[in-house]
Amino acid sequence: MSLKKFTDYLLLEKKYSALTVKAYQADLESFVEFVKKQFDEDDVQNVNYSQIRSWIVYLVEKEVTNRSINRKISALNTYFKFLQKVGDLKLNPLAKHKALKTSKKIQIPFSEAEVNMVIDDLPYEDTFEGIRDKLIIELFYSTGIRRIELVELKLSSIDFQNGLLKVLGKRNKERLVPLLNTVIESLHSYLKVRSELTTIVDVDSLFLTKKGVKVYETLVYRIINDYFSKASSKVKKSPHILRHSFATHLLNEGADLNAVKELLGHSSLAATQVYTHNSIAELKKVHINAHPRSKK
Repeated sequence: MSLKKFTDYLLLEKKYSALTVKAYQADLESFVEFVKKQFDEDDVQNVNYSQIRSWIVYLVEKEVTNRSINRKISALNTYFKFLQKVGDLKLNPLAKHKALKTSKKIQIPFSEAEVNMVIDDLPYEDTFEGIRDKLIIELFYSTGIRRIELVELKLSSIDFQNGLLKVLGKRNKERLVPLLNTVIESLHSYLKVRSELTTIVDVDSLFLTKKGVKVYETLVYRIINDYFSKASSKVKKSPHILRHSFATHLLNEGADLNAVKELLGHSSLAATQVYTHNSIAELKKVHINAHPRSKK
């Protein structure tokens, strides 16, 4: 079966994003190339687990990380499940496969003081880019949206009347996120200078470069990294750390885990719980300082 039917299935039925589907396709094509070269096998439906293990060993020897290998195997496993679904495969050779062990990366969020310093104390130029950059930072911290979600925002995503932001998340699932009044004010300021751009190419996109084209992911990353480098000594300064900070600070203030899950656009609580370790640390601090039996 051609990969085209599989990618169509991911896009149309599973509602995966185009970027995710592209990554799956690249991983599968890499595996197809490997079994063709190593085992002279043209049909992926005929491969066995021993051949897949050979691919894993090959990737390990190339110093591909366990996390990346697990992602590649996950793509292959999804393909095998699809073949079973359409009746082209009886047994999934990965049915009993166990993922490689990976070390859990603990993302350290920005402190509230660091975020407040960037938003309130750092100087922003009174230009299109200065006003845009500050809004991007405020929006990340006040809504917890992903970098690609911010890049893909449209003018129509803003519901000023109800103070809401319509966000298109993973698998094209739409969610509504409340907007703070301060962010709404910043949006108005940005839209004013946006309308004064000499040329606007991507008319529907909310965030533009000064050339009038839609912002791109590396630019957004650079904006966050540049500004937070002035306020934080943390090694990683990215949009994802701001998303992490958003979730952690809400939980520290007593927000319900399910509510944070909905705001983040997670499909399960397990995905949201990775943000709770900092909240536990905060609770421990309160407990030690407040409990009468604690040796302060």
